[in-house]
Amino acid sequence: MMDYINAFWVGGLICALAQILMEKTKMMPGRIMVTLVVLGSIISFLGWYEPFADFAGAGASVPLLGFGNILMKGVKEAVDESGVIGLFQGGFKAGAVGSSAALIFGLLAGLIFKPKMKK
Repeated sequence: MMDYINAFWVGGLICALAQILMEKTKMMPGRIMVTLVVLGSIISFLGWYEPFADFAGAGASVPLLGFGNILMKGVKEAVDESGVIGLFQGGFKAGAVGSSAALIFGLLAGLIFKPKMKK
């Protein structure tokens, strides 16, 4: 039961901090999302993400911090395999599945619900 509670409050705190940034600063939502991905990458690089994810579960892996962690893991593995060229290919390989799924599900949602432009 504590796993669910920890996931809920950590994920909620991350989302609340992002909402505060949107409300109290002039940062655009895209920049806030990029900031969260970069922060997740930095936390992963420092080796703090795994203990954080063990504590928070989905509360740490579902928000954009988790995507930054996935990208950093891919870069680390690719650098170990391919050297410097891995800096460029690792993130693409690691993030391809999530990005592809988002595109496919977005397309399906658009086809099913037929969105219209606001007037």
